[in-house]
Amino acid sequence: MANEKRLEPINLDTYQPLREVVCESLRKAILNGTLAPGERLMEVQLADELGISRTPIREAIRKLEQEGYVIMLPRRGSYVSSVSVHDVQEIFEIRSALESLSIGLAARRIENEELEQLQKLLLLIEGYIEDDDIENIVKTDIEFHDLLYQVSRNERLGTIINNLKEQLARFRKLSMSYPGRLKDTLEEHREMVEAIANGDVEAARDAAERHMERAEETLLKAMSKQPLIKS
Repeated sequence: MANEKRLEPINLDTYQPLREVVCESLRKAILNGTLAPGERLMEVQLADELGISRTPIREAIRKLEQEGYVIMLPRRGSYVSSVSVHDVQEIFEIRSALESLSIGLAARRIENEELEQLQKLLLLIEGYIEDDDIENIVKTDIEFHDLLYQVSRNERLGTIINNLKEQLARFRKLSMSYPGRLKDTLEEHREMVEAIANGDVEAARDAAERHMERAEETLLKAMSKQPLIKS
């Protein structure tokens, strides 16, 4: 790490447990590139920058390892994880199967109010696309998918999918910003919602698989232009 301080000191007045606040701070620093892929995480320096003891730093690093943001090497220390083409392909291979299952369940189990909420979220996303509001596009896209997982009525399935998504969360905006991807994503979402509204399980699952295939293709194209990916 560089000698200058790059992280904001932790607010100790928050109601959240300190380890959660620290984890959120480090996760954000990884997502925005302040802590770069391959960079070693030095507990002493991180504790100094954040103005806290080393114990919550150590706890946060362990949690971030579980989420895929950090890799811990025996006798060498902890490092911000890099992402390879193979990593992305593995993650999407699993996600495609699980997203397909989740949306198939949603087509069977959705209620009218939930369908209306999905449709409202699509309208919001369309408006944010017109305004080129990437922050709200990403936020609402997350809400859209979270609602789909909720509608599946399988909490464990949603938890597993979200864990996989978190492993690539640092590239979410990069993918969304790829030319043409936003409008394509909106159409793919509409196809999924239409199939769910019709109670067509197979069409819903097919739409989810197409969405994952195109999302993977776009992400790999976008990442190939960044210094954050290994071949």
